[in-house]
Amino acid sequence: MDSVPQPIQAQPQPDFVQMNNLASQNVGAKVLFATDDWFAAAENLLKKSDPEFKPGLFTEFGKWMDGWETRRKRIPGHDWCIIELGVAGVIHGLDVDTRFFTGNYAPRISVQAACLKPENITLGPRLDKTGTAASDAELKAVEQLRSEKWDYLLKMVELKPGYQESSHSYFHVTSRERWTHIRLNIYPDGGIARFKVYGIGQREWSSCGPNDLEDLLSMVNGGVCLGFSDAHYGHPRNLIGLGRAEDMGDGWETARRLDRPPILKTVKEFSKYLEMNGPYSD
Repeated sequence: MDSVPQPIQAQPQPDFVQMNNLASQNVGAKVLFATDDWFAAAENLLKKSDPEFKPGLFTEFGKWMDGWETRRKRIPGHDWCIIELGVAGVIHGLDVDTRFFTGNYAPRISVQAACLKPENITLGPRLDKTGTAASDAELKAVEQLRSEKWDYLLKMVELKPGYQESSHSYFHVTSRERWTHIRLNIYPDGGIARFKVYGIGQREWSSCGPNDLEDLLSMVNGGVCLGFSDAHYGHPRNLIGLGRAEDMGDGWETARRLDRPPILKTVKEFSKYLEMNGPYSD
């Protein structure tokens, strides 16, 4: 008699997920190249929002998916994309989310990285790429980056399907070098919903003038949240993000304490309340 399959235990979140996501479109990260974007474009990897699933929604290319999804590979090689980090820095960990990609998720990945200067980038802007593969001109242009020779942050590993309990795969990165670009390899093809690169920004201070005023708390300049008491509605790392906040969710907001007095009181009455009921619990 066959044994009953055991549910996959969700991997606990590592500490590095409290750091800044250097590969979020919210901080300027962008996809420079992808071998294939047939079912869904690689830009979806960098969205700040959680992946969505819309039952019954199809495009002219197939099922609508909120992530990057390539076609079944029928030519030699594997699929990959190049990501320019929004903030260059030291990478401490990776979160690869396959949510809602179950039978069509990328079964294996590896991750490479490089530290490039702007003048080294020869790739043009990407337009709407859904339903397309890289052109011969794009393949020729990306060859100049020699990305297949970049350093490995993560050698080939297996991913898990995108069910709720198994969609997140976390990987620690031991390198402490500064990186500006990522090559995400999927083997041989398939889909990934989100790709997050957690770390600490590292500025090239030689580019700053001696009289320039700089925000030393900014994530660009190495600011990072080391701890917090509550992040129910918004993470405190949002405070050191780039630009103006988009909405209330793009800030730090804590939950209301359930043990606060039912009726607000004066300081004297509040002190008496604490004597009778004890201090707030954490």
